[in-house]
Amino acid sequence: MGLPALEFSDCYLDSPQFRERLKSHEAELDKTNKFIKELIKDGKALVQALKSKNPYKGFISLKQYMFQILDSAKVRDMNLNICSCNSEAKKKYDKETEKYCGVLEKHLSLSAKKKEAHLHEADNQVDNVRQHFYEVSLEYVFKVQEVQERKMFDFVEPLLAFLQGLFTYYHHGYELAKDFNHFKTDLTISIQNTRNRFESTRSEVESLMRKMKENPHEHKSISQHLMEGYLFVLEKRSFVSTWVKYYCTYHREPKRVTMVLFDPKSGGKMGEEESFILKSCTRRKTDSIEKRFCFDVEAMDRPGVITMQALSEEDRRLWMEAMDGREPVYNLNRDSQAEGMAQLDVIGFNVIKKFIYAVETRGIDEQGLYRIAGVNSKVQKLLSLTMDPKTCADVELDSPEWEIKTITSAIKHYLRVLPAPLMTYQYQRSFIKAAKMDNPETRVTEIHTLVHRLPEKNRQMLELLVNHLANVASHHHQNLMTIANLGVVFGPTLLRPQEETVAAIMDIKFQNIVVEILIEHHERIFQHVPNSADGPNNMLSNQSRRRSTESKAPSCSERPLTLFHTPTHSQKGMNTAFVSVNVSTSATSPSPASPRSPSWPMFSAPSSPHPVSSASSDSSPVSVSGRKAIALYACKAEHESELSFIAGTVFMNVHASREPGWLEGTLDGRKGLIPENYVEFL
Repeated sequence: MGLPALEFSDCYLDSPQFRERLKSHEAELDKTNKFIKELIKDGKALVQALKSKNPYKGFISLKQYMFQILDSAKVRDMNLNICSCNSEAKKKYDKETEKYCGVLEKHLSLSAKKKEAHLHEADNQVDNVRQHFYEVSLEYVFKVQEVQERKMFDFVEPLLAFLQGLFTYYHHGYELAKDFNHFKTDLTISIQNTRNRFESTRSEVESLMRKMKENPHEHKSISQHLMEGYLFVLEKRSFVSTWVKYYCTYHREPKRVTMVLFDPKSGGKMGEEESFILKSCTRRKTDSIEKRFCFDVEAMDRPGVITMQALSEEDRRLWMEAMDGREPVYNLNRDSQAEGMAQLDVIGFNVIKKFIYAVETRGIDEQGLYRIAGVNSKVQKLLSLTMDPKTCADVELDSPEWEIKTITSAIKHYLRVLPAPLMTYQYQRSFIKAAKMDNPETRVTEIHTLVHRLPEKNRQMLELLVNHLANVASHHHQNLMTIANLGVVFGPTLLRPQEETVAAIMDIKFQNIVVEILIEHHERIFQHVPNSADGPNNMLSNQSRRRSTESKAPSCSERPLTLFHTPTHSQKGMNTAFVSVNVSTSATSPSPASPRSPSWPMFSAPSSPHPVSSASSDSSPVSVSGRKAIALYACKAEHESELSFIAGTVFMNVHASREPGWLEGTLDGRKGLIPENYVEFL
């Protein structure tokens, strides 16, 4: 829909821009609600029209079946959720907004000359009302976000089921369904991918909301370059002094103050923007003015003194600190958590090279490599010994004391405690934007260019790491670590965000995709400097774009977000289609810890009457000439020579392809390539 994510931290600022974003979400939900009602109405009319034209008795039961799908509980529940979000929740939110604004204005009008006990009691009352308003605001934003995400799959599924029943009934429906098949497949895959992403991120978003409820002060957005919030400004209108509420923004670098007249009770109408350059800021003494929490500012480009009132003593202190006011300056920034020992220097490069050499010579085939976490105390000990020039020469990594999981965890920990992520905060958004591009070739080209914009040491360390991960992925038949699995492990580390926000959680999938592209195209990205003048000479051919000549696991850009389930045909002694590795992922990925195989409730091909046996159950080579195979995963084609399919699809005449890691088969009369580790032979 193109709507921006609603950040929980904005609930505490309650800015006009946040109110506008919230209104756009509410309008979108109202639009969806009306659309669902119209669609149900049109569906009833369609079924009634078909009933009058069809002479067959069986049509009555079919008509009832199709209408039940379209008017199912899921559709009605979806509609009720939207209505509830737009009525009861919104009324509660608007009511709390009005209550909070009223209490706040009444509180700020109290005279400073009243008894201290009375003022203290009033402050506590305002704090309680403010905290309740923040909680209601957080819950309302969470509910709006949830319904916005759910409508993308909860509503579309019944509609697809309705269309499937309609196509099955008609005599000429076969030809119509055949034309619709490609769209149906793509949409089904997109629905499942959207559902998987929703389920994997919802718990993270809910956890963030709970943390912000418990410790709201720790999660307020405090920027080094910007201060914003509501202030009351003393103005003279018609020879009478009055306090007017403004939403103010202060940019530290140009020292520019911007004020916008805004009152939520007036329907959200914004006044014209005023701005000036700050000259000085001075705290207003309590005995010099009737109001509390006041301070005076002077402007470079306008005469006179502007008296402002903050919302509380703490709020005034923040404003004065931002404006370098004549008050004691308190440093609100948290102490640096960087350990200091991890740097991109000669020691760091030598240690990582030593670790990589040990992994590739001792444990390249270990199952769950980089997925299984080592004991934290051993990891810390290994890093402290190897990073210390006095003891690094004495560390023997081929000793049984240092397990492979300890060494791989040390590599990941080193990357996590760098002062900044290896791919830098500066280019993080650019990498994510590149991963969201539709065209695969454009995606690779953009990431190629961004890599060579990184600082030299960052690029060299990234090249060292990615070449190693490509080697790990080439042994995925033994270690079960495909390119996709490595992307899940290293994406959040190499592209970790500066702040834990809803938008950052939503971008986890694209962090993984960036790492996948780096591994899959490492030779092109790191061995060739991008140059737009190179033209076709700097572009991958169709064959090398799909996969390099090494036998790496094929991957699809729209694969389900599976964490541990890996289709395999090469592990001896395994009779299951999936291999599960149970490990701790708390330090490597924010994704769900429990694996889940893709499930497709609709449009699946009929199951084979014979049981599916694993092609890996026999250690001898298996002939794949002219056999049938069934899809275990859904896959969306990245090239015209590949086939798109969903789980349960049966392929005919499947045989080996000349390209490593790929099979060739026939689906609906069309021949094309199929990823070898996505199917089981029947």
